[in-house]
Amino acid sequence: MLISSYNQAALGDVLIMYLAPDAPSQSVVTKGAFTRIFNPETNTTLGYNVDHVSKILGPIKKNGQVFLTAQQVAKLNAALSAAGFQPELEPDLDSKFFVGYVESAEPHPKSDHLLVTQTRVQDGQVLQIVSGSPNMRAEIKVVVAEIGAMMPNGEIIWPGKLRGVESDGMISSGRELQIPGAPDRPGALILPDDYEVGAPFDFERAQTLFS
Repeated sequence: MLISSYNQAALGDVLIMYLAPDAPSQSVVTKGAFTRIFNPETNTTLGYNVDHVSKILGPIKKNGQVFLTAQQVAKLNAALSAAGFQPELEPDLDSKFFVGYVESAEPHPKSDHLLVTQTRVQDGQVLQIVSGSPNMRAEIKVVVAEIGAMMPNGEIIWPGKLRGVESDGMISSGRELQIPGAPDRPGALILPDDYEVGAPFDFERAQTLFS
């Protein structure tokens, strides 16, 4: 998994790359332009910060999440190797936001406000997602932020547990997706019937959902 972000105004010419969720224990080592963040107990790489990244990739002209091409990842791997790190980056260009269909929504065994959903996404895959949305129910179409999604506010969706129950993704609200005119209150974005279950969520089309 490779999730990258860039914000020159806030951080300078630094690319931040996330490869795994945060660990309770973390260490860092810097070689050249690369700072590796890793779990010292397992030696698992959690991410890299790349200083002066434009010297490797050329100018990056956007802020927020950056989807690196295979060619850009190859350049970063070559630079990692030259700096003395393992060239361990792999391209990840797949969408992480899908139209889902909530097949069931059952009470959480340890909570009076959470529901445990079984939600179908692409290729017939069904994800267990715990939701606290007050409008959650079965037989609705929703937007699923899958594992590895970066939300518009920069939050990354990782596997987790809510009150002890596994949850693999997030059913999102219009506000969380920063759709213009979305109600400023909790609740899942319930999509119209003409959205195709399993299709990547079309952010451009969604700009007029509340107009």
